[in-house]
Amino acid sequence: MSSETRTDGNFEAGLSGASQKVAVFEERKGGLKRLQEWLHMTPSAVPMIVLLVAVAVFGLLSPNFFKAITISTILQQIAIVGILGCAQSLVILTAGIDLSVGAIAVFSSVLMGQITFRYGVPAPASILLGLGLGTLMGAANGWLVARVKLPPFIVTLGTWQIILAANYIFSANETIRSSAIAENAPALQFWGNSIEPGGVKVLYAVFLLIALVAILAYVLRHTAWGRHVYAVGDDPDAAELAGVRTGRVLIQVYALAGLFCAVAGWVMIGRFGSVSPSASTGQMGNIQAITAVVIGGISLFGGRGSIVGMFFGAMIVGVFEMGLKMVGTDPQWTFFLIGLLIILAVAVDQWIRKASA
Repeated sequence: MSSETRTDGNFEAGLSGASQKVAVFEERKGGLKRLQEWLHMTPSAVPMIVLLVAVAVFGLLSPNFFKAITISTILQQIAIVGILGCAQSLVILTAGIDLSVGAIAVFSSVLMGQITFRYGVPAPASILLGLGLGTLMGAANGWLVARVKLPPFIVTLGTWQIILAANYIFSANETIRSSAIAENAPALQFWGNSIEPGGVKVLYAVFLLIALVAILAYVLRHTAWGRHVYAVGDDPDAAELAGVRTGRVLIQVYALAGLFCAVAGWVMIGRFGSVSPSASTGQMGNIQAITAVVIGGISLFGGRGSIVGMFFGAMIVGVFEMGLKMVGTDPQWTFFLIGLLIILAVAVDQWIRKASA
C-alpha cells in the first residue's frame, strides 16, 4: 500500500512544471478562404460591390448618369419592387417562397379603391381595411405552410391564382381613374406626393422604402424575433428543440409579408395615380421581388442574407435598366444581364455557404 502511495507521489512530482496547454491544430487559411469567410459573415457585400461597379461603369459610359435626377428616378422606379422585396425577403429567410406577393399588392389596392368608391367608406378607413385584408391573405399562406404542412411553393402558387381571380371578380375589371381619386380620395395617392430638394423630385414612397429597410435590418439583427426567423430558415428542427415556436414564427412572417404587400398596393395607387385590377405588378411583381432578393445575396435555402442586400439587389436592377436605356442599348440586354446576375448570385451563394460547412 505504501509503495503505491510513493509511486503516485513520484508521478505527481514528475508532472509539476509541465505545460498545461492542449494540442492545437491550426488551419492555414489562404486569401481565398478568408474572402469566402468574410463574404459569409457579410452577405450584403457582394451586391454592394456589384452595385458600385455598375454605377461606375454606367457613369463612365453616360456623363448624365451621375446627375441627382437620375438616382432619384431609379429610386422611384424601385419603390414598389423594394417593398415587395421586403416581404419576399422575410419569407425566403425562413427557407420558403411567396409567389403571391404581386397578387396581394394589386388586390389590396383594388380593395382600397373599390371600398372607397363603391361603398362610400372614407379613404383612411378603406386604407386600413386594405392593409388588414392584405395581412389576412398573408396569414392564410402562413397557416397553410405552418399548420397544414404544405410546401410554400405550392401554397403560394395556388393562392396567387385565387387572389388574382378574386381581384378581377370583385372589381369587375373596373379601373378607377386618377382624376376621380385626386378629387374624392386624395389619401389613396399619398405616397405619390413628393418633395423637391434642389429641384430634384423625390416621392414619399422612396422615404417609406428606406425606412422599411432600416427598421427590418434592425429587427432581424438585434431582436429575438429576428434571430428566430434566421433559426427557422437555417434548421427548423434545431430551432424547435431550442424552444422556438416555429409554426407561430412562420405565420407571423407570412402575415407581415402580406402587410408589406398591402403597403406596396397603397404605394402603387400613389405611383400610378389610378387603381387598376390588371396592373402588371400582379403578374410580374413576384419575379421582380425574387430577382431583387436573389441578386441581393439572400440564400434561397434560408437562414442567410440581409434586407440591406435585397435593397442593393433592387438598386442593381434599377441601375441596369436606367443605365442601358441611357447608353441607347437594346432593352433586351437588361433581361440578359439580369438573368446572368441571378445565376451568378446563386453560384456565389453556394460557394459562400461552403465556408460554414
